[in-house]
Amino acid sequence: MPPSTGPLPPYGAPAPAAGYPSAPQAPPHTGGEPPHLTAPAEAAPPGPAAGPSAEPDGPGRPLLAKSGAPQAPGPQASGPQVSAPQPAPEGADPGFVPVPGDGGPRPTTPPHAAAPGGHGPVPPGGHGPVPPGGHGPVPHGAWQQYDPWSAPLQGGPAAPPQRPRNRRGLLAVGAVALALLAGGVGGGVGAYVERYGGINDIKLPQAADDAGGRRPDSVAGIAQAALPGVVTLHVRGNAEQGTGTGFVLDRQGHILTNNHVVEPAGTGGEISVTFSGGQTAKAKVVGQDGGYDLAVVQVEGVTGLRPLPLGNSDSVRVGDPVVAIGAPFDLANTVTSGIISAKQRPITAGGEKGDGSDVSYVDALQTDAPINPGNSGGPLVDARARVIGINSAIRAADTGSGSESGGQGGSIGLGFAIPINQAKRVAEELINTGRATHPVIGVTLEMEYAGDGARVSEHSKGGKQPVTPGGPGAKAGLRAGDVITEVDGAAVHSGEELIVKIRSHRPGDTLLLTLQRGGKQQSVRLRLGSSTAG
Repeated sequence: MPPSTGPLPPYGAPAPAAGYPSAPQAPPHTGGEPPHLTAPAEAAPPGPAAGPSAEPDGPGRPLLAKSGAPQAPGPQASGPQVSAPQPAPEGADPGFVPVPGDGGPRPTTPPHAAAPGGHGPVPPGGHGPVPPGGHGPVPHGAWQQYDPWSAPLQGGPAAPPQRPRNRRGLLAVGAVALALLAGGVGGGVGAYVERYGGINDIKLPQAADDAGGRRPDSVAGIAQAALPGVVTLHVRGNAEQGTGTGFVLDRQGHILTNNHVVEPAGTGGEISVTFSGGQTAKAKVVGQDGGYDLAVVQVEGVTGLRPLPLGNSDSVRVGDPVVAIGAPFDLANTVTSGIISAKQRPITAGGEKGDGSDVSYVDALQTDAPINPGNSGGPLVDARARVIGINSAIRAADTGSGSESGGQGGSIGLGFAIPINQAKRVAEELINTGRATHPVIGVTLEMEYAGDGARVSEHSKGGKQPVTPGGPGAKAGLRAGDVITEVDGAAVHSGEELIVKIRSHRPGDTLLLTLQRGGKQQSVRLRLGSSTAG
């Protein structure tokens, strides 16, 4: 678009406001010496102009200027001229050089050189380019500051100041990243300090982890082998409840325990079995016998059962190591160890009913392995984790001899277990028939006898004769008043001991009895009968 025409604005007046400023025009030539527009040595600051005219870069800073409009060659104008700027010193901006006393750079066009773009020379004195036709210089000021149709300066126009980037966003992102990094490092350091302590904390020496196994005959090895087959029983009845122990007999779910453990359930109670791994199942009573203080319960729908192997209690020797497993005071999977401290200890337990029907007679294994309330029915195992007895009774300091369920006294190192040979026979009968048979000799004993031995009663009791006619005793020749002192060579000191010795055998076994009759000692052979009365 060609520049608009019109009179020049007054010197120092603002450039046209709309669009780009019009190119300055020379006054009409009337002949003779062309007039010259002169400008003072120091031009007044240019007025505001529309468009991207140069602005001061700040107080006391140089005014950046572009070259003037293109000019045609013409005669030199007289009058004050702007001094030509000197070449730029090395390293300075190629488009500007400092002017002493002016505080700012000036264009580096040499004197009398053609204006940028080759349109005309610059008049001497540097006050402005010669207008077309050489009629006079263009006024210095706003018109020299900007011309949209002029050629660019050498080296290109000065780059406009760059807008500052959005540093606030960058700072925010950096702050978040720093916070995350600091949090991660702090958390790691805190975890390290919590686990391993501070840098300067005292660290005590400690042995490395023992990943090795245990010998099978050690207490740990025995417990590892036996625990999976041991269970805890919780029994609830209408009037009472209790806790005991048992162990798995076979993969059909039969579990052996004491009769006094399941007795509180009665006929309508509930029995819950908890295995060593924590699994639970309901159980029902298969058979029970108060005379032996043994019972069998069964769980159904349980897989992965671990029956315990049964040993031989007749082969046990005093001093053999044993391990007792149970739930004393409802502390399941408790393991204690000791030895067999005695054999064939005749003990009686129960007797709470008064008629003697609940009295159990046991030719027991004695052990110093701690047994407490809740151990009842649990296994007593040998060094090969084989069951040799069922823990049933303790001698407590405050309750005397009897079943461990009879009181809450703690162990004093006198525990008693039913020999497994006797328990095995009874368990088989309870599983197969629901009832256990008792060996009998067919006589009534005088339990109040204070002498040494077991005396056959001299009088009938309750309509029963002292020696049952046709019974095992009558066939062996026993009489009322006989005192039995030995069974198979083992001394008998009371009626209870005789019953214990008899109960340790099976019906049909033959015994050699030594007795005193009329001051004389004699021996008889007796074949045991059978009874299902408990």
